[in-house]
Amino acid sequence: MSDFDAKAEKAIAAHVRMISGCDDSQTSADVSNVNSFQLPDPAGKASGACTAALLKVLYESHRDPSDSPSFIDVLNRTRESLQEKNFTQIPQLSSSRRIKMSNTFDIVPPNCTGTKRAVLIGINYTGQRGELSGCHNDVHNIKGYLEEVHGFDRENMTVLLDDGEHYDPTKKNIMNALKNLVNKTKSGDAVFVHYSGHGGSVPDKNGDEEDGMDETLIPVDYQTAGQIIDDDLYSSLVCGMPAGVTMTCLMDCCHSGTVMDLPYTFIADGKTTEMKEDHSFNFGKIGDFLVTVMQRKNPFKCAIDVPLCFWKD
Repeated sequence: MSDFDAKAEKAIAAHVRMISGCDDSQTSADVSNVNSFQLPDPAGKASGACTAALLKVLYESHRDPSDSPSFIDVLNRTRESLQEKNFTQIPQLSSSRRIKMSNTFDIVPPNCTGTKRAVLIGINYTGQRGELSGCHNDVHNIKGYLEEVHGFDRENMTVLLDDGEHYDPTKKNIMNALKNLVNKTKSGDAVFVHYSGHGGSVPDKNGDEEDGMDETLIPVDYQTAGQIIDDDLYSSLVCGMPAGVTMTCLMDCCHSGTVMDLPYTFIADGKTTEMKEDHSFNFGKIGDFLVTVMQRKNPFKCAIDVPLCFWKD
């Protein structure tokens, strides 16, 4: 194990992988009609391009028992699917561990002995400037895939949508849902987190970003509550997950390449074959996080008790 690998394992206990729709400098597109991606029940609806392309690849593999695609296969096939529809965004994979890209792709690892949990967030910003049309559909399609292919149970899936039927994806509710996820997750569990909505970037205030910008998720109430910066996701979600957990995240939003600040990256440009160390990764972040934990009585206790499942009967 290299010195970098050892530091990464010490800094982040869980095995965290994030698929992002594009790099930090790119924007992520909507698809006006997802029929072209041949998803199970698209009904001609809109969708995020990355989510639709990835699901197309994963469903095709699921239908073919002889196909066991590797991580590099899945990422490159997703890029190719996007390119076929004239989208220029390039998917990325980042991770808390060095992944051998020739290894078989998984969401639930073969050695998973625990509970399968998920938090799924879709924001269309209904009635606001910059309204989107496909993010709710992304969540429904991802939810269906996780249930059908990987056996996730509805009671272990938290869903946030600004559709008037689910709890709103406000900044407070999103952070509380992620913190509840951390509280409930135990070693041996497999976790999936999906975000479909706007992403952004703001000036970095603590000097830990090489490009001087923090990447952000934009909650439905961002105009009053502010954005969720990558440092918040790192401290509350990434560092909060216990050892023995595999967490896969899909961030289908603009400027999402490093929104979880993980130490290894792979760019699916068709040329790269291995993950690379991010030598700008700040291993001192874990120290800052531990200081914060020590200063709080209950660092992951939510201000309100957000139910584990946001589906309303």
